[in-house]
Amino acid sequence: MKSDTLPYHLFQECPSIFFELIGADAREARHYTFSSVEIKQPAFRIDGVFLPKEGGEERPIYFVEV
Repeated sequence: MKSDTLPYHLFQECPSIFFELIGADAREARHYTFSSVEIKQPAFRIDGVFLPKEGGEERPIYFVEV
């Protein structure tokens, strides 16, 4: 899947940066996985999404568009 290289790699390597940018505790990053996703047809691609890890269903989902 094609994604914006710089933001994708930045958040992939250091997800805590995202949480700092939104004013949240950077330690929240440990409860999330980050990936780029494509939504339905016709394809709409967002830069990334932070999904709560297993067991963290009560946490919000964050969609990232840079």
